[in-house]
Order: sequence, then structure tokens, then C-alpha cells
Amino acid sequence: MKHFTEEEKVKILSDIIAIKSINDNEIEVANYLKALFAQHGIESKIVPVTDTRVNLVAEIGSGSPIIGVSGHMDVVSPGDESEWTSDPFTLTERDGKLYGRGTNDMKAGLVNLALVMIELKENNDLKNGTVRFMATTGEEVGGAGSKKLYEEGYMDDVNYLWVAEPSHDTIIYSHKGSLNLRVTSTGEAAHSSMPDQGYNAINPLMEYLLELDKKLNGDNRKNEVLDKLVMSTTIFNAGNQVNSVPEKAVAEINVRTIPEFDNDEVINLFNTTANKYNKEGSDIDVEVTMSLPSVFTSGHSEMVDLAKELGKKYLGLDISVKGSPGVTDASNLLRGKDDNFPFMMFGPGETKMAHKTDEYVYKDYYFAFFDIYKELILGLSN
Repeated sequence: MKHFTEEEKVKILSDIIAIKSINDNEIEVANYLKALFAQHGIESKIVPVTDTRVNLVAEIGSGSPIIGVSGHMDVVSPGDESEWTSDPFTLTERDGKLYGRGTNDMKAGLVNLALVMIELKENNDLKNGTVRFMATTGEEVGGAGSKKLYEEGYMDDVNYLWVAEPSHDTIIYSHKGSLNLRVTSTGEAAHSSMPDQGYNAINPLMEYLLELDKKLNGDNRKNEVLDKLVMSTTIFNAGNQVNSVPEKAVAEINVRTIPEFDNDEVINLFNTTANKYNKEGSDIDVEVTMSLPSVFTSGHSEMVDLAKELGKKYLGLDISVKGSPGVTDASNLLRGKDDNFPFMMFGPGETKMAHKTDEYVYKDYYFAFFDIYKELILGLSN
């Protein structure tokens, strides 16, 4: 019989935290997990995205139902490491919390999924069904890993999906989409004392962005769970020196979309508005750099109901069920699924701790979610 001790669980999490998978290099995390699975007789497959960015897929059991479990292997930069109380890549315990970059978002959840798989396999506890473990690359920027898994059919036959993102007191069953656009305005350089000899690239771009801001943020369409679409211009770059008219201006925009005002409609609006300005003599180009659709499910499923019960049992919490403005790999993994597909985001950690200096996960929650995940899989597969 295999039962991971608390010391083993902390040690394996510590090993994973020590791997600096900062928006890249997920292959080291994948290789670690692949070797760990192999030690316990579980075959796994590396699914390449680039040379250093890969997914890892592993399965136990056979037949239906097929339970999909997922987490991402990348983390964001720790920023100024001198501002951390301890080394961000050395798991450090203080006051019942485990500190380190990625403890909360979301290596604690990822490790729990892997260790539960191993115990179920070693102890032959899974009598029915299949568990498909999908560790993804590039979730923090672009979602390339989950897109690859969708394209290669790993979600085609899945009956349930949960993503182990941090949300210990809330089950997320729907979330907004996320769309990134880069808009470039091209003009002609000139001396600032003779602006008529050139064309200031900033002016049309500013007008363009303000018009779109009014159209998008002023739109009254609202989703019953996710509320309204939100557009934010977050980066603006132009000019080389103060006494020169800039020949180029570039803005980057993020739009959080809803089913009623989706990514395709937003992209079309950006393009048609650019065409209008270009007919008037401007030169505005629109590039879509990321497009992740919203996820909208009913939230009514055996999985969600059981997860709520287990949250009460192991965490002592009344788990709420809500939508979220954030985005997960489910944007890609659930492409083509209908509103009744059983999906949730539920994992150790707190949403508010994601990407923070001195990121942590509560040690007790880390251990509790191991038990939640194990009982959840057994409950769904019986």
C-alpha cells in the first residue's frame, strides 16, 4: 500500500518549486513528474509545444467515465527578489504557510493531482473509469499548451474537467475570455517645429482607442454570471525624443469578454474601426496576440455538488459557486463543449495571492486538497 506522508508531499512540492519555470522551461517540471510517475508504474507522454515548452499527459484506469484533471507548470516572474522575505525558489515554511513562487499559482494543486494519481494506481483503488492528468505549458501567457492539447484531441472524450487553480473557498464554473491586441499607427517623422512636414502617429491612435473604449466599455450587454465586457488599454509606446514628431505609435489592449460580446465580435469591431480611420488617411494595423474565449457552463453537476460536500468535510468551509473575471486553461480545453459540460476550477490557495511577492499556500489546505481530490475521483468513477 502506498500512502504519501506529509513530509513526502512537502518534499515533492519543494522540488517542483525549485524549478524556475518562469514563463518557459516547463520541460524540467514535466521531466520531474514523468520520472515520478514512472517510479510508480504510470506511463506519461511529453507533448511538445516548443523546444523548452511542453505538456505532460498521464492516465490511470480504463473506460468511462474519463475524468480530466489539469494544472499549469509555468509561473510568473518573482520580480525583485530582494523584496521577498525568503528565496522565492526555496520552499519555506513560516506560521503554517508554505512560501515560494508558484506555491499558490499553482504548483500545490498540480502536485496534489499527480500524487493522488499515484496513490490510486499503487493501491488499485480506481475500479472504474479513467483519470487523465494534463499538465500544461504557457498558461500565464497565451495558453499555448492547452491549445495544443485541445487540437490534438485530448479533451474529445473527457466527461468531467477540473482545473486545480487556487480557489479554496469558491468553485468557479464560468469565467470571462481574454483577448490581447496590438494596434500600430504609422505616420511620418518630422521636426516638432514643422509638424506639417510629417504625420504624428499618436493622434489617430489616441482617437481610435478612445472611440473603441467608449464602444466596448459603454456597451450595455451583460452576462447573468460574468457581468459586462471590460476593455483596458494597458501599454502605449511612441516617440524617440521630445522635439521630434513620432512616425510610429503602438498600443496594447486587453479585453475581458463574455458570451454575449465575444472575441470574434470584438476583433471585428477593432478591424472595422481601423478601416474607417485608414480610409480617412491614417495607417492603423490591428494584430491579435492572444484570443481565449469565455467559459460558460451551468455549474450544475454531480462533480460540483460532490466538491462542495468535500470542501465542507475537509476544509470546514461552506464553498460558494461563482463565475470569475479571470481566465484558465479551460478556455482552450472546453472549446466545442456545451453549457452543460461538468467543469470547475477548485484548488488549494487563494486567488488574491496569485503573482504576489511572498506568495504562499496554507500548508493545511495543501494537505486537505489531496484528500478532496482523491475522494472526488473515487466518487465520480463509481
